Amino acid sequence: QVQLVESGGGLVQPGGSLRLSCSASGFTFDSYAIGWFRQAPGKEREGVTCFSDTDGDIYYADSVKDRFTISRDNANNMVYLQMNSLKPEDTAVYHCAASKGLFSTVSDMCIGGAVGSQLLDAWGQGTLVTVSS
Repeated sequence: QVQLVESGGGLVQPGGSLRLSCSASGFTFDSYAIGWFRQAPGKEREGVTCFSDTDGDIYYADSVKDRFTISRDNANNMVYLQMNSLKPEDTAVYHCAASKGLFSTVSDMCIGGAVGSQLLDAWGQGTLVTVSS
């Protein structure tokens, strides 16, 4: 079945770095757009970054631009999120997600998927990132 499994979360001090991984199975990974979403307690879900499967376009939320980098390894069905210069406000559960065909652009996927996760074709269980001293 379609499955996304995240790993790599943990506790990190402000200014530190973490690399999240997401393993995909059960679908043709390279024909899906992939994204990372996060949700902190009491806050709305946010589309952090989304990566197109067609034109290589990438969207980053303003809150993470120049600090986070998404990458995908289609040969191994993996997607990664490199997070640098972490801040306490980055504390959240991070989910990877996949979408095929619904959204016209990666920005639409990140913004629309954050509002309605049911619009996404696959959604992982999440990994907790805590940024604290």
